[in-house]
Amino acid sequence: HISNRGPEVTCLTVDTSHHLTDLKNANQGTRTHASMFLASLSAVSGLTAVSSFCSQAIPRAKSYIHKFFNGRTSKPHSCTLTWDSNEPETVGKTVTFKVRLFHKHGAPFHVTEDGGILVLVAKDNAAMATSLVFDGATPGDLNLVTCKLTVHKAGDYQVSILAAGCHVNGSPVSKYFQPGPIDPSKTGFLNHSSLVVVPACTRYPLVIEPRDAFDNPATYQMSNKDFFKIKVQEAGTSDWHCPTNQIIYNRQERRLLMYLQMDRKGCYRALVTYGNKTLRNGEFQILVLDLAELGRVHRLVTKSRDSRKFPATLLQLDGRTLDKPKKVEVHVSPKQITITENYFQFCAKQLCLFRVCPRTQFMFHGLKCWSDPTKFSVDPARFSIHDGSSTSVQLASSDCSVIAATFSRFLMRRLGGSETFQDKQEFFYRQVRQIPAKETNSRLLLKIDRWQVLKSSYKATKQFKVADWCKPFEVVFSGEEAVDWGGVSREWFDVLCQELFDPNRSQLFVRFTDNPQGLIHPNTKRSAGQKIKLYQFAGQIVGKCLFESAMGRTQLVKARFTRSFLAQLIGVKVTYKHFETDDPVLYSSKISYIENNDVDGLGLTFAEEVYDTRGHLVQIVDLVANGRKIAVTNDNKLQYLDALAQHRLVNQVKDEVKGFRRGLSWQVPKNLLMMFSEHELELLMCGAGTYSVADFKLHHCVLGASASFNKVLSWFWTIVASFTDLQMARLVQFTTGSSQLPPGGFAELTPRIQLSPGPACNSLPSSHTCFNLLYLPDCDNMEIFHRMLLLAITEGSQGFGLV
Repeated sequence: HISNRGPEVTCLTVDTSHHLTDLKNANQGTRTHASMFLASLSAVSGLTAVSSFCSQAIPRAKSYIHKFFNGRTSKPHSCTLTWDSNEPETVGKTVTFKVRLFHKHGAPFHVTEDGGILVLVAKDNAAMATSLVFDGATPGDLNLVTCKLTVHKAGDYQVSILAAGCHVNGSPVSKYFQPGPIDPSKTGFLNHSSLVVVPACTRYPLVIEPRDAFDNPATYQMSNKDFFKIKVQEAGTSDWHCPTNQIIYNRQERRLLMYLQMDRKGCYRALVTYGNKTLRNGEFQILVLDLAELGRVHRLVTKSRDSRKFPATLLQLDGRTLDKPKKVEVHVSPKQITITENYFQFCAKQLCLFRVCPRTQFMFHGLKCWSDPTKFSVDPARFSIHDGSSTSVQLASSDCSVIAATFSRFLMRRLGGSETFQDKQEFFYRQVRQIPAKETNSRLLLKIDRWQVLKSSYKATKQFKVADWCKPFEVVFSGEEAVDWGGVSREWFDVLCQELFDPNRSQLFVRFTDNPQGLIHPNTKRSAGQKIKLYQFAGQIVGKCLFESAMGRTQLVKARFTRSFLAQLIGVKVTYKHFETDDPVLYSSKISYIENNDVDGLGLTFAEEVYDTRGHLVQIVDLVANGRKIAVTNDNKLQYLDALAQHRLVNQVKDEVKGFRRGLSWQVPKNLLMMFSEHELELLMCGAGTYSVADFKLHHCVLGASASFNKVLSWFWTIVASFTDLQMARLVQFTTGSSQLPPGGFAELTPRIQLSPGPACNSLPSSHTCFNLLYLPDCDNMEIFHRMLLLAITEGSQGFGLV
């Protein structure tokens, strides 16, 4: 390029990667370029001086100028573009196209990696990565460039191929990528419920949304091989049959209506498949009621005056069959199910309680006889209730269907009509926005000292009421000039979360291991200056983040809490299984050993010994009453492990969790959080996260580099560049054991992610999460590698195994 400043030529630079044919874009015609170029050269004292100057600026300038005037540079409009496949393309498949380059005089142009070839693929202004292969296998292909790309989102893509800064012949081109075939693991019902109540002898609609493997809305085409099918099994029987159903496909909305008709009352297990594979939420239970029962359920749900007490017989309690069944009453309310035993018609004893939430499940056992058949003319239906952690019961009642249907209606009303996370999240946000202390237009000014952010933030909000927390904040850092249009507040949230939840700073939370990626738990050994009120403040900040997200101003919590801490926030019982994620060192060294081995000779008791830092015994804590006198045996070892979990994970942090929950409830009612599981609550608070592929590429290590592995790495980066945030989360979790990155991203992972060749060709990728090591196998082609990688991170992103 020639840059003029007045009449003198001050700089002459030649971009060899673009071969100087960019000059064609600046003016009209090659002759005009030549005349301007010669005129500029004449302004210099002599051709020799200019040549010397050019040689110092760009060593290959003279050689290139010679090639330029002799027609030996590439000519974009003479290049050819061919595709190896036809329209429309399908997402997930590797698409290949080829470009052949020619000199200006028509001869093949030998292209290399620095030959000025640029391929751009974009969708909605987002660029996609491609893999370029230079130098053909034969001499006739030396002017050939092969490009491969893979996309996951359906839609139109703009493909641009530039040679020497100009579009080649046939570029740019728009390519449409259609959704892939229906994937049963991604396809499911809208407004899903694990318990569906349908009227007898009436067509009931179920809405199915077909999806492909990459979660794109897929097109349904009836075929003899793959089709949607439903089969049901009546409770207490082993026979499956296909009920009357009709499927209508709405091509415009890409949804199916499956009309189901059940002619016989009862409890059924349903299974919906596509191509003999079960849908994502295709396994559920069906209650078939007559019109009288449906009317009774409707009155129980809508009219509080109607009695919701049902007589029943208790058969099993906590997995133990009773020697003598008990007469009990089942109370169903909008918030809970209570089972009580009456004494003398005046005194009632509560036996167990189940919350109305997705964790509470019904299981139907049919109409089999459960006691002496002479006592009943008709055997009442048997059913079980459990929530996975609390007491489980088995009951018999002639009102079994009404009890379950009433519970299901209350549950759907609490969840907004669906049990999927996305629907629960939307319902949660709607409910938070309807909190009585609504947001006002006024903004609250917070003056914060950046160097004492925790102390100054706590002081600034100490006198706030609930209504104040619902107002938008305007943050000003002392000594800094800035106008808070949202950016300063977001920075304040980030800095404050780091100060609150980083164990190396406030010491309010601690990790059970030295791993900087470990989960954080309330710290019982904090310094005397860290008061319980700070946990309430931490809960208020988390509640504020959830409130901001509900108002459309997404604010994620930069923290990774232990699963046992999250379980306590939503009222789930903590068990020894929580050690596996919270304290993996203790789990592998002690918990897992006791669970899987003979412990009769170990001399353990239901007590915990506490030692100081020098190894001296400080005290012995009984896990149960007189626990030090109760030996741990193979029969009670699981109860011992649960008691140990209650002591270490719950009892020691009871006050801290209570304070945190108190602060959180200022803006988020507890009953709203109870609809989520621990994993869903973390996703709600912390989000799936955003991942930078560029940051990943900058902060990783390659072990065992070779020519063949470089090809695999090229495939890997091409595929990863097209990943969604969810797929990236699964890849990070598969490699490191957690989907959350440290605050500094990939750069702060210790050790950094290491990429190494896999042991076998065409095998699944594997990982060592202890070392952040990912093994990438060689494959016959990029499409096989792509399929293997997706299978590994989808099916293996959770759980551990030894290789």
